[in-house]
Amino acid sequence: MTFETVLAQARAEGRTLLNEVEAKDVLRDAGVPVTATTLATSREAAQAQAEAAGYPVVLKVVSPDIAHKSDAGGVKLNLNSRDEVAAAYDAILANCSAAVPGAKIAGVAVQHMAPQGTEVIVGMTTDPQFGPVMMFGLGGIMVEVLKDVSFRLVPLEDRDAAQMIDEIKGRPILSGVRGQPASDVGALKSAILKVAKFVEAHPEVRELDLNPVFAYPDGAIAVDARIVVSEA
Repeated sequence: MTFETVLAQARAEGRTLLNEVEAKDVLRDAGVPVTATTLATSREAAQAQAEAAGYPVVLKVVSPDIAHKSDAGGVKLNLNSRDEVAAAYDAILANCSAAVPGAKIAGVAVQHMAPQGTEVIVGMTTDPQFGPVMMFGLGGIMVEVLKDVSFRLVPLEDRDAAQMIDEIKGRPILSGVRGQPASDVGALKSAILKVAKFVEAHPEVRELDLNPVFAYPDGAIAVDARIVVSEA
């Protein structure tokens, strides 16, 4: 689906938050590397989608009312069979209904479980005065704990993306420390630039987070995505 189609659907439903499947669809369209993710609305659909994605898979709740999916019991990792997927689907619905009574649950996102890499975040927020601002830093829970991030105003040039990566205090981690492989900094720079072009082309986007992005020795991929759009 195009961004315009997804945006129209979200606004028709009174939503400003695109769900994970929608966010990844529009970002993939823009050339941003994201894990292929589908929406299952039944146990049987989840099983079929898991087999199509290839084991192991991850299941995650899709709900506009649940911001922290893991805290609500809405994430199940490393599932390796139809039976495990079925049990995980049922557990996610039960957990989330108990944790957030009355939450609207659109279904469960199904994706292949990407290999672990170095976790970084690529994001964007909107400054009231300056407009869209790109962010880069160490990802996962580290972004909340260390707040090791850099910022640049959109639009970005190649050198801006390179400087964003070089400015964070954790930059040596991306070069490989204590026997860990170095990360593909070129792939990270490319992801930053593609996200910047996406938000520049779509001023309706107010916030965007790819967290975590797994950086590998060859390539990088975002395993979670969040996009907030302006009201109609």
